[in-house]
Amino acid sequence: MAKTGVDAVARALAILKAFGPERSVMTLTEIAEATDLYKSTVLRLAATLEADGFLVRGADRLFRPGPELWRLGALYHRGLDLGDLIRPTLHRLVEATGETASFYIADGNERICLYRVNSPRSVRHHLEEGQRLPIDRGAAGRVLTAYRDPASAEGKKIRERGFYASIGERDPEVAAVAVPVIDVRGKLRGALSVSAIRTRFDAEARKSAIDILKSEAKALVSQLPASDG
Repeated sequence: MAKTGVDAVARALAILKAFGPERSVMTLTEIAEATDLYKSTVLRLAATLEADGFLVRGADRLFRPGPELWRLGALYHRGLDLGDLIRPTLHRLVEATGETASFYIADGNERICLYRVNSPRSVRHHLEEGQRLPIDRGAAGRVLTAYRDPASAEGKKIRERGFYASIGERDPEVAAVAVPVIDVRGKLRGALSVSAIRTRFDAEARKSAIDILKSEAKALVSQLPASDG
């Protein structure tokens, strides 16, 4: 009996998770196909979800996320410390690459190192949280600028590639790679970066770091609350 209850919860959650930016409204058939559930099962669970405000079914018979989800989302948004999401990501990046990982946001003509985890190596690129650096130089700065000035040819190229690699741009002894962190509404929230001593961060190491950065940035999309506006 306990297992049946858990299964029912899992199926109800599968229905809610089937909705997304590209599927904000669905028919009964579409939900059944998205969740691999029988229509009769979807109807039974949807009735409970609708009664508690998690789903809404309009006069057009289409299902939409209900107001209870908005209320819970607002609570999550208010209680979220961005660092609780970013810091574990940075630790994984350092563990995977052995180099310094950081998260930057734009502030006028500068970028701020909001969070960072330094490399455990004795010779490393060392950063401090709160450190301000130029926004027009370095991998993270270039990524942030690319989304600030979407009309520029260089910005378009960076957005299309999904990363930027800098070699000695800001500091002749440092190389870095960075990727954008985008939320579910498509808004830039910052830049994830891995930086290292230039002589150690060769092309192969940079490529590996870019792959890992992209994977981590993609994982953050589903965790970040949607930005306002």
